[in-house]
Amino acid sequence: MSQQRGLRRSAHLFRSFLVEQTDPDRFYGDLAADSVATLADHVQLKGQLVLDVGAGPRQFAEAFRARGARYVAVDHDPTVPSVADGGVTGSALALPVADAAADVVFSSNLLEHVPEFTVVADELVRVTRPGGVLYLSYTNWWSPWGAHEASPWHWLGANYALRRYQKRHGRRPKNLLGETLHRVSIAEGLAWARSRDNVEVLAARPRYLPDVARHLLAVPGLRELVTWNLLLILRRRDDSTLRPAPGGDS
Repeated sequence: MSQQRGLRRSAHLFRSFLVEQTDPDRFYGDLAADSVATLADHVQLKGQLVLDVGAGPRQFAEAFRARGARYVAVDHDPTVPSVADGGVTGSALALPVADAAADVVFSSNLLEHVPEFTVVADELVRVTRPGGVLYLSYTNWWSPWGAHEASPWHWLGANYALRRYQKRHGRRPKNLLGETLHRVSIAEGLAWARSRDNVEVLAARPRYLPDVARHLLAVPGLRELVTWNLLLILRRRDDSTLRPAPGGDS
């Protein structure tokens, strides 16, 4: 049953976000619980094969398995905890997974870290079975957290944010624009989802804000600044409905 998520839930997540560096177990535990609960509004997870692409913290594996899902992590880094514990190593640009293999595909905060957004997003659809559900979220560049640890100084330019971070911390940030971080907008994600006839958009809204904030996505410019993180929940359409049947009427 779908739940309306309000200010109390958003405040809880932002409080957790503030301690990401000092208490990552708390942050990722809260985020995993919230993400899985949101996904469960749209799909029964018990017994379903869940493919977590761009996986990382063990808390997501624990949250999915607590719901009875069969969880498999995929990441390019074999040392990632959830991959080291029986996951799959591979590139999101060409997933080592068969077509339509997963009941549910989950991808949290991956798409801003890949050089070709649409290629990876299309791969996530490819490995989802017809009727299956995808949970995709990413941080957009113009949000307050767009440059990650160098934020919000990227609003004054990516090079300025880099120089400031290096001066303050004596090292380069982990996420470097053009290397491990790429500019992606809210508009780009929405356009991709709406242009694919093989997916149905079940939900599109800011991930961390109250549900009512979904209306912000209709306002170009403003949505890029205030969304923080776009959440798309999609259903893979049955391929047989996308083209006329052989011998059918034209």
